[in-house]
Amino acid sequence: MQLAIDTSTDTASLALVQDSQVLAELTWHCGQNHTTELLPRLLHLISQAKLSLESTSCIIVAKGPGSFNGLRVGISTAKGLALSLGCPIIGISTLEVAAYPHAETNLPICPIFNAGRGEIVTALYREKNKRWRQLVAEHITTVDTLCSQITTKTVFCGDFIPFIAPQLGKQLKQKAIILPPSARLRRASFLAELGVKRFEAGNFDNLTTLQPLYLRRPPITKPKRG
Repeated sequence: MQLAIDTSTDTASLALVQDSQVLAELTWHCGQNHTTELLPRLLHLISQAKLSLESTSCIIVAKGPGSFNGLRVGISTAKGLALSLGCPIIGISTLEVAAYPHAETNLPICPIFNAGRGEIVTALYREKNKRWRQLVAEHITTVDTLCSQITTKTVFCGDFIPFIAPQLGKQLKQKAIILPPSARLRRASFLAELGVKRFEAGNFDNLTTLQPLYLRRPPITKPKRG
């Protein structure tokens, strides 16, 4: 059994999979309560599925970009479980998880999250000839700059779409395919599917060096001088 954990944003998700089948999945709005809600929800999910945590053969975790607190909780929990269970760990980009459910469109897929300060974090993915690949790496930019780089019909997804959909539609017109809210929900079962492919290939991450992908350092307030 493989366990997938995604606490990248205010939406958290867990999935248990085995032999490419989803055994159980739970997705919920957790706000900033990742620390208090993650483990109780995980134990509840395992109990409901009548499974044992000790049967886990791999931990798959969304590594960001995302919220500082959410990523810290998710990755530290994943590392702790992998260490205690003696199983490998695999980190997957959260933007890739958001894009992957739409692979069968065979169009470029552009997931977008809020980066704050009037900026966004994004990347570009596409499946072509049954090959899923990243076209543009994760980076911070602005909506205007992103729109100037879009040259073909593109699928837009991600948590921040509701806030910028009018801007995308105005600048890109028919080139922008805006997905409905139900299709934008990020689910751990897709994280698991991506992770299982790497698990079967023996492509694991190093438990010690795996770190959250923040892209931007957390804001630190300088102490006032006495």
